[in-house]
Amino acid sequence: MAEPLPPDLIHALVSAEPRLAGFARLRYFPEVDSTNDIALQLAAAGAPAGTSVLADVQRAGRGRRGRAWFSPPGAGLYLSVVVRLPDAAATLPLLTLAVGVAVADAVSTTSGLPIELKWPNDLVIGRPWRKLGGLLCESTGTGAQVDAVVVGIGINLRQVAYPPEIAERATSIETELGRPIERAALVVETLARVRDAVDRLRNGEGDWVCHEWRRLGRAGLGGASVTWSEQGVAHRGAARDIDDRGALLVETNGRVERLIAGEVTWERLRD
Repeated sequence: MAEPLPPDLIHALVSAEPRLAGFARLRYFPEVDSTNDIALQLAAAGAPAGTSVLADVQRAGRGRRGRAWFSPPGAGLYLSVVVRLPDAAATLPLLTLAVGVAVADAVSTTSGLPIELKWPNDLVIGRPWRKLGGLLCESTGTGAQVDAVVVGIGINLRQVAYPPEIAERATSIETELGRPIERAALVVETLARVRDAVDRLRNGEGDWVCHEWRRLGRAGLGGASVTWSEQGVAHRGAARDIDDRGALLVETNGRVERLIAGEVTWERLRD
């Protein structure tokens, strides 16, 4: 069961109501298995766009490709938002990029940190990249029809002991900044930026999405060396750009391949 919002969140939401509109529909849970699971249930039951779920702890948080998302108490922002767009199935790749831009800008605005994006949906910082957060988009609908998309947002807020398999490449806002930031302020800024990004997509501004993503993801484009696996075969190439549908364009063996999914590893970043 959802619980009353903490006072700091109530104050932040009320103060930012003109920026949030329908994206102020926030449900709060001290502990859940997954905020995405709850948001998907709400979406399937007809919850309007902008409905969101926030938790202090996730017992079974997940990231891309079924990986577990480390979600200890008080250490992160665990937020899922219901998005409804016309032709959502076709818009999904650009929605992932648009929300990545929105969340990266929200973190930068709130903390002052120079956040970058790693294709398709990781928030990173520094050299080599250290992962600060990520996104997971999941849809609900009947058959091939997509009625709604739930955008799961995970951001590492506090300095904690990470599991050995991610310790070398994970970081947090507190670690990078040297001090904590207010979660309520970040929640509100994130919701406001996501609302703006979704509105732009609804208005057909796909060019804006790609331009802004390139701004934040440029270190991994323009010829940066990458490797990836396809049907168990390892490939190597140079990441050149993203296309107008959000696919990663990689040059390999004299041709350009269009990657729409999968795990890509950057071996060298541009300055």
